[in-house]
Amino acid sequence: MTRKRRTPADEPFILVRSLAQNFGAGRTIARHAHDWHQLIYASAGVLTVWTERGSWVAPPHMAIWVPAGVEHSIRFAGDSALRTLYLRPDRQAGLPGQCAAVTVSHLLRELILRTARAGMLDERDPAEAAIATLIADEFRQSGAPPFELPQPTSPATRRAAALIAAGAPEAAGIASLARAAGLGTRALERRFLAETGMSPGRWRRQHILLGALERLAGDEPIKAVAAASGYTTPSAFTAAFRAAFGITPARYFQPR
Repeated sequence: MTRKRRTPADEPFILVRSLAQNFGAGRTIARHAHDWHQLIYASAGVLTVWTERGSWVAPPHMAIWVPAGVEHSIRFAGDSALRTLYLRPDRQAGLPGQCAAVTVSHLLRELILRTARAGMLDERDPAEAAIATLIADEFRQSGAPPFELPQPTSPATRRAAALIAAGAPEAAGIASLARAAGLGTRALERRFLAETGMSPGRWRRQHILLGALERLAGDEPIKAVAAASGYTTPSAFTAAFRAAFGITPARYFQPR
């Protein structure tokens, strides 16, 4: 499929747009939103997507779904090949209304790359319309891996999460963290669980492990990443990672 010239007259018939751009390690795309749904995918490298409600880390066998209108930013942990799709909101039914990580099958990967080469998919072209339908159907069937870090929603719990993420001294224990957030210990635990589905302790571990993924994506040795994450040995870090996500760090970066 070759890239075709488009004019403003074609706009009402476009089902999917695409963006193909390479980014170096450490580059970011600042906070923004789109009028179309977005499937954010890097065919090489690792990216992190942040929103008000959560953040996700995605290597080349995963993508991040961001519905239209949701503000988000993107950070690239390693040299990355961004191949992202924009889906017209009024043409596809049954797509998620919330951000999510999805597993990219071999078929979905090829559909994304083919669309990126074409630039856009036009509903007047039967082949392009079929590809757009396949993309949506394959996306709906994709599993959602547990690599999300949900963000709390109330001011007090957000303050607690920020202290945890910053490694602040107040976050060293649950009692001191609760005091810094202006809550009692049990109130903090209840609110954190209600808003994120996690206890503060589990949220801390998830934050540490997802941060470790970014460091590994930047080619840091696992021994250094384990130490920076607070684990005495690489095997202890690997065991904690596998207990949390059901997969080892090494396998996480392997194609599915």
